[in-house]
Amino acid sequence: MLRRDLIKSTIATGLATAFPGRAAASGMTAPGPASASDISNDRSFWLEQMHRVAHPVLSALSQRRLRTTMPVEKSREGAGNRGLTTHLEAFARTLAGIAPWLENGGLEHGPATANERELRTGYLEIVRQAIAAGVDPKSPDYLQFGATSQTLVDAGFFSLAVLRAPQQLNAKLDSTVRAQLADALRATRPLQAHANNWLLFAAGIEAALFALGQPWERTRVDYALREHMQWYVGDGAYGDGPHFHWDYYNSFVIQPFLLAILESVGNQEEAWKAMIPAVNARASRYAHILERLIAPDGSYPVIGRSIPYRGGAFQLLADVALRHALPEDIAPEQVRCALSAVLHRTLEPPGTFDKAGWLQIGLAGHQPNLGEGYISTGSLYLCSTAFLPLGLPPEDRFWSAQDASWSAQKLWRGDDMISDHAIDI
Repeated sequence: MLRRDLIKSTIATGLATAFPGRAAASGMTAPGPASASDISNDRSFWLEQMHRVAHPVLSALSQRRLRTTMPVEKSREGAGNRGLTTHLEAFARTLAGIAPWLENGGLEHGPATANERELRTGYLEIVRQAIAAGVDPKSPDYLQFGATSQTLVDAGFFSLAVLRAPQQLNAKLDSTVRAQLADALRATRPLQAHANNWLLFAAGIEAALFALGQPWERTRVDYALREHMQWYVGDGAYGDGPHFHWDYYNSFVIQPFLLAILESVGNQEEAWKAMIPAVNARASRYAHILERLIAPDGSYPVIGRSIPYRGGAFQLLADVALRHALPEDIAPEQVRCALSAVLHRTLEPPGTFDKAGWLQIGLAGHQPNLGEGYISTGSLYLCSTAFLPLGLPPEDRFWSAQDASWSAQKLWRGDDMISDHAIDI
């Protein structure tokens, strides 16, 4: 208990020092909506928002109290078994978003980053405790890997986190925990993946097992990659299965998983290696489209399903920025400002969090009717993937350059810009 209290104190102190005047965030009290003049684009704002989203999940699981403390909100038509799987959703999706920060964030020397390093140290401790609690079959918070088909999805997101933090969420884990994690991932193998983006969850699990030094099944990776190459529909977009859907699943799942899987195991087969240039070029193009979809006020088109994933709609844009793979005409600082505006629009409206600090279903506040039957409280934590650029150091241009307008702001105020064009790759 004393160790846990020390970690909690370390995180709270780091927050209060890193962003003075924003210490209320550590108490999980959502502020009112910001005016345009109040919008912050700096790293401390992003850390504040990351903490508001992630800390309730990580803290509860590290104490083996996630099941007893996290609410389970779902739509009226929600599946009855969501209470069994929503906790894995919350943890895996949170971890997938903050993994690059856990791996690399705030590592540079200097007074500007000392508080962030302290914050990160505290987070690493509770994350490792949380992983241990979640993969131990004897734990009251065992995350029920393999219990339902939904656990295939979120074992995939857990795997994505492992791939994004090869040291902190793999090599530096206790050997017992690493073995239990591998067992947990393998427990999802009997589950059938649908012939759509779900194939990438199965493939991501195998890529993570490869990264963990475990036996892995190449056929699951090969099938997922080959099918998605067949499902490419042009101009940077893939179908979700044989058909194209007007939604954000190219960013929620498809392209981030393709990038991570090929980065992990792409060199294991010549056919996979040959896919990398096209997959990277398509990701860059789709990131370009996503940047243009962010309106001058930080809103964006509300189309397709899974809208309560909020800023997760821009996971690929965040991922491409993290990889320094943005198109030449998209400056990193304009992506920072655009994503900051999205964070303000989707995380600051009243009702986004309940009184205890847990996310509620909605896009701009609490809008439970936006939730499809497969969405529950845990699902909402895919919004954490907007925080991927926190894995870049403070000195990186993404963070250090002056604020800049993004494409929609430039165009709607009358700036002259080169017209947009499709790619044929």
